[in-house]
This record gives sequence, C-alpha cells and structure tokens, in this order.
Amino acid sequence: MIYPIVKFGNPVLEKPAEPVTVFDGDLKKLVEDMFESMYAAKGVGLAAPQIGISKRLAVIDVTFKEDPKAKLVLLNPQIIHTEGRHTQSEGCLSIPEFREPVTRAKKVTVRAQDLHGNWFEKTGEELLARAFLHETDHLNGKLYMSHLSALKRDLMKRKIRKLMKAGEW
Repeated sequence: MIYPIVKFGNPVLEKPAEPVTVFDGDLKKLVEDMFESMYAAKGVGLAAPQIGISKRLAVIDVTFKEDPKAKLVLLNPQIIHTEGRHTQSEGCLSIPEFREPVTRAKKVTVRAQDLHGNWFEKTGEELLARAFLHETDHLNGKLYMSHLSALKRDLMKRKIRKLMKAGEW
C-alpha cells in the first residue's frame, strides 16, 4: 500500500515520535509499505511521521532500488557518533519542490533496532550519513529547514504559506 506523504504544516511532523515497542507482522507490513511509498515518491529515505504515523521508524535506500542489500530499516535510531562536515543540497518529501544547501556531518554512526528488535550499529558517509541525520531529525520532530539560516527558513515558510492559500500545497 502506498501512503500519501504528509506535507509541512501537519503537526505530526513537528513532534517527537513514539518508540517502537512491538516487533510483529504488522510492523513488517508497515515497513514494506513505507519502502513502496518512498520509492513511489522518488525518495531515498522516509520516516513514519512523514506518512502520518508517530513511530520511531525510518527506511532508507540511498541506491534507490539498485542494490537490494542497501535497504535499511531503522527502529528507535540514535545517532551515536558524527565526524567531519559536508555541505550538500538537501530536499525532503514533506517539503516538495524546495532544496537548500545544508551542512551536516560527513560520517555518522547510528544505533538502531532491526525488525526483530535486535540492536545494531551502522556507519555511513556522505549521502547515507545525511540520510541517517535527516530521518532521525524527522523522528525528533525536526525538519531540515531547522538547519537553515532564520532568513532562508522564513522565506521558505512564506512561500509555503502562499502555496497553501492558493490551494496548491
């Protein structure tokens, strides 16, 4: 099932998500649906709040289906190490049509649970590191625009409000 992506302005995107505590078939189905929804929206990462579900769950595939082994499921993720700095254009499925340069850590280690509740650690660099940070931000109720200057953030919000008024958001 493909879920619609929740856009900026929906309160679920701006509050911390609830921990995942039940690791069952329903969770496995939700993860499958999230990958399907992410691919349909042409994304490389998707957090549960982006489909209106306040759970600490994110899926990532920075290869966009090219390498099935690259698919990652992060349940209750925590960033445990960051290293270096890297600036790159960043976008978000919940803020479509907007991209801005964002500086984030170049190398990131995340600690998370898998679909069976087992803890693991994974280190990623550049795009994968960015995805770890971006999706974890979503689970903490933050959007990438919070990493922009106040001026750029206000301009973006103003443009979005205009789109909302015009019924285009």
